[in-house]
Amino acid sequence: MAASQTCQISSLDNVEMSIHVIDTEKNQIQEPTVNEFDYSQRGQWLRAAVLGANDGLVSVASLMMGVGSVKQDIKAMIVAGFAGLVAGACSMAIGEFVSVCTQRDVEIAQMKRDKQKRSESENEQVTEKEKLPNPGQAAAASALAFSVGAVLPLLAAAFIRDHKVRMAVVVAVASMALLVFGLMGALLGRTPVVKSSARVLVGGWMAMACTFGLTKLIGSDGMQT
Repeated sequence: MAASQTCQISSLDNVEMSIHVIDTEKNQIQEPTVNEFDYSQRGQWLRAAVLGANDGLVSVASLMMGVGSVKQDIKAMIVAGFAGLVAGACSMAIGEFVSVCTQRDVEIAQMKRDKQKRSESENEQVTEKEKLPNPGQAAAASALAFSVGAVLPLLAAAFIRDHKVRMAVVVAVASMALLVFGLMGALLGRTPVVKSSARVLVGGWMAMACTFGLTKLIGSDGMQT
């Protein structure tokens, strides 16, 4: 009888040990997924930063190329570029603020509807509110990113007196900056480097070429009349 009880106890111990080993293996298997980084979240702020800087660079460089196509005065190019920087930064900030405010209102309304369906503790409500986007921060970040990109062609052209050299330097600086923006976006977002950089560069070239050509066409006709 004692031997039978001893065997039952040892069997129960073996079962408990087996369950403990299985739980430990499950925790080890699940552990990498907890530490795994979500690249989609990083892609959101990365996309906003790269797009803001790219918009600033392309907009101001194209504007300066358009003005330079009809006027050789360095002051005209710099003033036009600076006006584009200020106007673009304000536009980006206001647009981002309105967009994020709308998104925040939608999420708050959804939280209220969910609260009516199920009971939530105050800690859970505070945590959900902390995750809501901040319109002020989004607007400031968007304006800053645009300004960083827009200031590059301005600095490149500010100290060059010769008109043709100035135009070539603006295109060269804009092209290098576009490659850097494309490279940064590709490396941080884990996307193909060549494809991303080429897409950004060609898009910038097309914008500058269209602005230069159309402004020269319209400006030349207007000067003749």
